Amino acid sequence: MATALSSMMLHTPVSSKCANYMPAGVAYSRSSCGSKAFPTHISIASKNLKGASPSSALGFFCGEDYTLLEGHGKPSLPRKVNSNQSSPKGQVRAAAYNIAVLGAAGGIGQPLSLLLKMSPLVASLNLYDIANVKGVAADLSHCNTPAQVSAFTGFAELPDSLKNVDLIIIPAGVPRKPGMTRDDLFKINAGIVRTLVEAAAEHAPNAWINIISNPVNSTVPIAAEVLKQKGVYNPRKLFGVTTLDVVRANTFVAQKKNLRLIDVDVPVLGGHAGITILPLLSKTRPAVEFSPEEIEELTVRIQNGGTEVVEAKAGAGSATLSMAYAAARFAESCIRALDGDESVYECSFVQSENFLFLHHE
Repeated sequence: MATALSSMMLHTPVSSKCANYMPAGVAYSRSSCGSKAFPTHISIASKNLKGASPSSALGFFCGEDYTLLEGHGKPSLPRKVNSNQSSPKGQVRAAAYNIAVLGAAGGIGQPLSLLLKMSPLVASLNLYDIANVKGVAADLSHCNTPAQVSAFTGFAELPDSLKNVDLIIIPAGVPRKPGMTRDDLFKINAGIVRTLVEAAAEHAPNAWINIISNPVNSTVPIAAEVLKQKGVYNPRKLFGVTTLDVVRANTFVAQKKNLRLIDVDVPVLGGHAGITILPLLSKTRPAVEFSPEEIEELTVRIQNGGTEVVEAKAGAGSATLSMAYAAARFAESCIRALDGDESVYECSFVQSENFLFLHHE
């Protein structure tokens, strides 16, 4: 069990190429962590959310209204950077951002694409996969929300799926099955991620990239190396999506302590696998006391949440719906940050020069 923390970041036992990809620390401001450590567009602040937790900032279209999936009220309206126009009070600016989902026909890709289609900030949604994506796009295109949906099938159409996109989300790859380790996943998914990021580097070098494909602890450094080789690497634009660990932590703590889920925020640092996942239960909001037994129980459950789902599905898949929800939340935060919203707060697996060392008894 972890007994001593010497800084903000978790030093995980990874390879030398992964050594600087320490944990999810976007939950801290540039002023407290240094401008080199974290993406400049995502920082901690809550001035526009009136005390709401980050989970309350996920907004979607419902008819003509801007609503929250959960929250205390409407966040500040999104604003376009360098725009001289302002939206009338109570209305949302026109959709302005283009997103590509690579792996859109899969178990995560489909529900994720649906949630993104509901976002008021998305102008176009490019869905790419090696097969079966045209039906997904046709289905989504019937939803009466602004995002225009397009389908791209096979490697030959991959470049077109990336043209003029602001955000690329990669859930592509095989899911974890019972008995599979993340090392097993690595052997398959590493090549998939490498190919997709090579295309992104060539056809959308300025886009932000969200990596969902597991094992995130390894696929994110692989993506970084590809981008470096192409000469377009920017550590502030590459994110490993670990939001599901935060979502699980919030849910499990709220259940254990009988709290209103909407009020709960548990920062989770580290990677996205087993003991590299570090929920900071002592930093839970609202403040709550945990016994040593509760800390142990909650930490283990949060760290093994993925395995819990894999075993419950009994070979039929891994966490897809909760992962899609978490990925949509993180994507929405990225879009809001691109739009100039300084109140955005999320945890993510990013390159960092800050480390947090654990002492194990």
